[in-house]
Amino acid sequence: MSDKPFIPVIQKTSILVIMAAVAVIAFSIAYFSRVEIISDTYETKVIAADQMSVAMKILKEIRLEKGVFVDIENDPNETGLVGSQFSLTTTDEGDLDAKLTTLDPNFAAAMVELLAEAGLTAGDTIAVMLTGSMPGANIAVLIACDAMNIYPVVITSIGASQWGANDPEMTWLDMEMILFENKLIPSRSIAASIGGRNDQGRLLSPKGRELITENIAKNGLPLIKGSSLKDNIQMRMDYFGDQNYKAVVNVGGGVASLGTSFNLKLLQPGVVYRHDIEAIHRSGGIEGTVVKFVKQNIPLIHVLNIQKLTENLGMPFAPIPLPEVGKGSLYALEKFNLKVTFLCLWVVAGMVFGVGWRSHKQIKQRMLEHEPDSVL
Repeated sequence: MSDKPFIPVIQKTSILVIMAAVAVIAFSIAYFSRVEIISDTYETKVIAADQMSVAMKILKEIRLEKGVFVDIENDPNETGLVGSQFSLTTTDEGDLDAKLTTLDPNFAAAMVELLAEAGLTAGDTIAVMLTGSMPGANIAVLIACDAMNIYPVVITSIGASQWGANDPEMTWLDMEMILFENKLIPSRSIAASIGGRNDQGRLLSPKGRELITENIAKNGLPLIKGSSLKDNIQMRMDYFGDQNYKAVVNVGGGVASLGTSFNLKLLQPGVVYRHDIEAIHRSGGIEGTVVKFVKQNIPLIHVLNIQKLTENLGMPFAPIPLPEVGKGSLYALEKFNLKVTFLCLWVVAGMVFGVGWRSHKQIKQRMLEHEPDSVL
């Protein structure tokens, strides 16, 4: 009888080393079998992002020529397009990080992603509602339309929240005109309102309302100014007219766009459909322009709650410095090769099961051949 102690295979050092080596090899094979899946709209996204970089550079140069200094503390990427905290045309509080996020040229690529998700293709016409609150998002939407050969019919409310296009000397309409003249966006606004409370600028000073009204006139646009919020909403619908719109885009929280007929906090950013709006409907509110479009089964692209939107799109929120164009999950995804991964998993699992089963049989045989006392 051998004097060697009984050791099942699962406790042998050599076997454990072999198992560890096989597991490491299997993991390595699975890891390096990853494949890069390029976005179907990769080239369009890169074109849009590059075009937005050019647009931002032009606007920055013009603002600097006007004597505007870059606020490095609040504009760490030195875009020159972050507004001030307070001005005569500031309508509300604003989220600085959200404004910084939309001033990333890759945000134009994000808008290409959303337009494509809504099923839009070249030649389509869309209704677009902008505010002065997020000039970066405005630029991104219009440039994405240009890159995709989509025609936007735009109406803007000029008032802006903090850190937006709230400089009376450089409103969103002024930026829009510059970009249009440089052939960077496909169209300009067809009409504009003051914005702010009730879309009438109720929280602005008389001087603030006067500055916005003068700016609208300077840019040669009709002023949307009815006697009530309902009037302003109807005037928007009249200006949009009866075209074959394939989608409606809303940027910001303009009350004339969104109305008060649903719980705004429950409206998710991104592509929204009729059933999404109906699920959060409440009685007694005023239907905004967005709701009137969505009730016609026209999809909405809702650009608000920027942090949630970037999470959904796999983008960084308020990045410093600005990310490189063409990089990140917005452009391409890395995924494991599932066949190779499952094969490696089965190899490792089979090895563990086999060694465990072999050890079980050895222990059982040992117990049958020897008295318990002899084992002890």
